[in-house]
Amino acid sequence: MPGLVVFRRRWSVGSDDLVVPGAILLIIHLICLMIVVVSLSILDYDTSLLDVKLLFYHQIGYLMILCLSISIEIGICVISMRGSILDSEIRNPINIWIYIKTLILFIDVVWLILGTIWIANFYEESFKDKSKKIFVVLKIDKIKILGIVISNWALVLVTFITVWCTFDAAGRSWVKMKKYQRSMRETESRLNYKRSNSVNRNWRQRKVMRAYQDSWDHRCRLLFCCIGSTERSRNSFTDIARLLSDFFRELDVVPSDVVAGLVLLRKFQRLEREAIVRQRKNGTYEFLSGVPITEHTQFLALNDPKSYDFFQTVIHYMYFAQGAYGWPMYLMINRSRMYHLLPELRSFGCCKSHSDEIEVIQDNCCYCNYAALKKTLQVGDVEILYVTYHVDVGETPFFVAIDYSQKKIVVSIRGTLSMKDILTDLNAESEVLPLDPPREDWLGHKGMVQAAIYIRNKLREENLVEKALNRNPDRNTHTFTLVLVGHSLGAGTASILAVLMKPDYPSLQCFSYSPPGGLLSMPVVEYSKSFITSVVLGKDVVPRIGLYQMEALRADLINAIQRSIDPKWRTISCSIICCGCGPEPTSVIEMSGKDTDINKYQEERDSARSTSAHPTDSSIALTIHQPLYPPGRIIHIVRHHPKPDEQKYDRGWRNMLKNREPVYQAIWADTTDFDEVLISPVMLQDHMPDKVLAALKKFFSLNAVRLSSIIGIFFFFFFFCINKIFIILECSLIHYIDIYIHRTKMLS
Repeated sequence: MPGLVVFRRRWSVGSDDLVVPGAILLIIHLICLMIVVVSLSILDYDTSLLDVKLLFYHQIGYLMILCLSISIEIGICVISMRGSILDSEIRNPINIWIYIKTLILFIDVVWLILGTIWIANFYEESFKDKSKKIFVVLKIDKIKILGIVISNWALVLVTFITVWCTFDAAGRSWVKMKKYQRSMRETESRLNYKRSNSVNRNWRQRKVMRAYQDSWDHRCRLLFCCIGSTERSRNSFTDIARLLSDFFRELDVVPSDVVAGLVLLRKFQRLEREAIVRQRKNGTYEFLSGVPITEHTQFLALNDPKSYDFFQTVIHYMYFAQGAYGWPMYLMINRSRMYHLLPELRSFGCCKSHSDEIEVIQDNCCYCNYAALKKTLQVGDVEILYVTYHVDVGETPFFVAIDYSQKKIVVSIRGTLSMKDILTDLNAESEVLPLDPPREDWLGHKGMVQAAIYIRNKLREENLVEKALNRNPDRNTHTFTLVLVGHSLGAGTASILAVLMKPDYPSLQCFSYSPPGGLLSMPVVEYSKSFITSVVLGKDVVPRIGLYQMEALRADLINAIQRSIDPKWRTISCSIICCGCGPEPTSVIEMSGKDTDINKYQEERDSARSTSAHPTDSSIALTIHQPLYPPGRIIHIVRHHPKPDEQKYDRGWRNMLKNREPVYQAIWADTTDFDEVLISPVMLQDHMPDKVLAALKKFFSLNAVRLSSIIGIFFFFFFFCINKIFIILECSLIHYIDIYIHRTKMLS
């Protein structure tokens, strides 16, 4: 940061990013140098022969090229390692070294072409009519020259691919705009006047923005080339390109800057949480999965029968959300039991008589997805009525089933599993929900609103809900109520669909597992709390990601990068060496344990989040979107990692756990608890549906063990007391009988 400017163009790489590629080239060229030096020292070349003479001089020339390359690569590595991320001026001489390296690369390519010509002309001819000594020399050189030429051609190919990946299509326009802005600032300072947003300046900025939008559009089309070109996909590409170009508006950052910023931000977040616990801010006494725990935190207790049954229902419908993913998710979870699907496949079961009349649309030839769905839903009396695996941008697969055990009609929507689903996810602008009457402040995620409208229209066209209600009158299916479930993209689509269908089905319920953060505006969220229940696991990043949250993350990353003192390669290596056990960055060490510095960091972070101005140019406005939030009431499954000095868990039911596994707890989270992206190694892992289901089951089983232990203790004390009462009564009765007998004897 900023991007490297060479050949009058900006590139998507920084001047401090050349350490690793320079070191890799240096190592490869050192190996080649040793091979060439050893061969020239040991072997005896007969230069009287033309082919041997050409080979000898070719190796001499290649030796000189290697020496020059190694010298230049050492210089590039040394210069690239200088200064911090923002201290780019100290690395300005690297441009000259890059120009020299480019010239040497051109000479290297020419020399490789000459080596290839020698192999083509003299590779076979050199072994004819040669003495035994010359034959041995040529035999060794044949292997060496082939290896060197092939490896160097591969190296040149990798170099050109790297250059292509770092090519910035709008780089030349960027350089012209920056040059013009710099000249304008110099003129204003020299003449002591200020010009506000001139027409030329706005024109140049618009030109750069159009160039970057075209660049993002080209990248999207290249990345999603396999999905075909339709009007819907082209419109999505345009919307996503405009969104991404606006998000990164004139921010002179490169991908490695984002990586270094994430490394620093994770460590700053940890220091901030430790300081909050030390200072007892807002009554916080600990953090569980990044969530502050206070005396007002509401834990979900299963000792209440109503809560117990409700949580069982939450676990039950997670199977429906997981089953919508089909065979890929089933094989990922059941790797050792893949053969269980074989009897259910169409190729093995086509001769069976299917009396259930299930409509399966666009599954593969063997009905693998449907087979995995049936295996996953073996959790009760469930009948599948309709399954569609048709997928497009804004059109998501789903299935309809009857759950006789819960007396529900279930519509389960699949999450992200294809490139078209990713396009639906990325179409994240807000859009007014299609309600009657319309409400301007009821907004939703645009891509998921389109998916919800598609499923609602499909349910109406096929009359699927009414068919399910009238499916089996003998089992009272007409009295069943509607439940919508989904995970990730499916969770967001199910939540929006629930809002749209709530007027038609007043008893409707929705279970949203790991929903996206930028989903609904606050008025819709408040309305949905009566019928939507969301489940979030740990530090899952998806419920914390929306345009508003990403803008806050952008400000946090820039703030973290500005506080960096170390070179970028050292900052990134802190999270790689020994799995993150390497030396801490200097900025983190200086802040550790100092509450004043941490408070200052928090103030700077909040100030950066609240401002919409560019960090280096106040005349440039960054994007600010309206915040969107996860839907409904939120159950947050958090982990408590016991510390070595904790003794309160060393007895009782805690002994059942091995290797000090984390204890899962459930809390009722607030909608605004997910406004900040928590950087963590498990931020993606916690989003996987199998991990969510496993965490739900662990929390339930652990609390069931505790509840059964409490019940057992209660009954033990109850029977113990009853036993004691009977013993006391028996002793009293015997005592009174003895007294009666004694008095009778006395009277007689």
